Amino acid sequence: MNESIFILKGNIVYSKNQTELAICKQGYLVSKNGKTEGVYQTLPFRLGGNPIHDYGDCLIIPGLVDLHVHAPQYSFRGLGMDLELLEWLEVNTFPEEAKFESLDYAERAYRIFADNLRKSATTRACIFGTVHRPATLLLMDLMEKTGLDTFVGKVNMDRNAPEYLREETEESAEETLEWIKDVLHRKYQNTRPILTPRFTPSCTDELMEELKKLQIRFSLPVQSHLSENQGEIQWVSELCPWAEFYGEAYDRFGLFGADCPTIMAHCVYSGSREIARMKENGVFIAHCPESNMNVSSGIAPVRRFLQEGVRVGIGSDVAGGSTENLFRAMAHAVQASKLRWRIQDQSLQPLSAEEVFYLATKGGGAFFGKVGSFEKGYDFDAVVLDDSRLAHPQPLDIRSRLERMIYLGDEREVRAKYVKGQSIRLS
Repeated sequence: MNESIFILKGNIVYSKNQTELAICKQGYLVSKNGKTEGVYQTLPFRLGGNPIHDYGDCLIIPGLVDLHVHAPQYSFRGLGMDLELLEWLEVNTFPEEAKFESLDYAERAYRIFADNLRKSATTRACIFGTVHRPATLLLMDLMEKTGLDTFVGKVNMDRNAPEYLREETEESAEETLEWIKDVLHRKYQNTRPILTPRFTPSCTDELMEELKKLQIRFSLPVQSHLSENQGEIQWVSELCPWAEFYGEAYDRFGLFGADCPTIMAHCVYSGSREIARMKENGVFIAHCPESNMNVSSGIAPVRRFLQEGVRVGIGSDVAGGSTENLFRAMAHAVQASKLRWRIQDQSLQPLSAEEVFYLATKGGGAFFGKVGSFEKGYDFDAVVLDDSRLAHPQPLDIRSRLERMIYLGDEREVRAKYVKGQSIRLS
């Protein structure tokens, strides 16, 4: 088999671990058959003759991973931010998601979402659709064309949702089965299905049982929401009085990690037992700091999650979050942790730039496998950043330039982007 090798040259930055960066100034990053072959200060003789893309003084980082984003909400990002979660869903989210019954509307809305995500620094994402099977398939078609690697889910809701969005239990299970079959027939290269019960209040026990059958049959992962809002948690305790904590309402049906790869978004109010179960089951937490502030949920104890050894990544959570730009999500994560430390719990130190960079790359990337690093054998996901727009009166070291990207950068800095060794078209 012919080997496909190419090399990027520039200022290479990735996470050595949760708190330390690995930096190779004016180094060489080698892609071999879609995997990272290595990072070198001096290119080995054996690699001579392979094409080199010299990006000069640009930064080269692993692609960013968005563990939680709602594609149908992209159209109203930055609007309706004066409500708390449950009212926000009723007033803003559900009426907007109902529009996706129309494929014409879905095509217009999802094309904007897909185009903007393609231009961003994000290379991997876990995406919510709506309850509508045709629109969700259309979203997957559009995401496949971007070249990004994504999980996309058809949402399930058979209770506590408006009649115009609520499915009957049997209908929801059957539509989900047909959607999975449709996806398998399409034979996507980079777009995969993920089971998506919206959250416990919108899914009956019977529907959860049906989703578990599908999970086992097709070996699918799961994404949902957990302990985001205090009113939501109280609601779950009333709907599921047998559950000792919110997460148990998923775990009872085998949809909470263990043999079922799972992402739970938010976890703002997860207690000791819930955190311990997430650690035991290998559940990933999608930390969505801007959304938690915008819909008045609170500030998740991310430092505690890290101390406990729970797996954590970053989510934009559009439209709770106002942008798909994960640099902003990283900045919000640092800022929120400072507020939590100052006004709520001084035992939990604020997050550093190194830590949130880890969460947005290797931390969340682990949900996809060996993703989010330039260590040998990892998928070759890379983003080249030209930060010359962010002028400064003195020379800055690589670490400082990366920190400025977290606070000041956006898609305008993205000069090139690769997913599994394939170049992504940006314009």
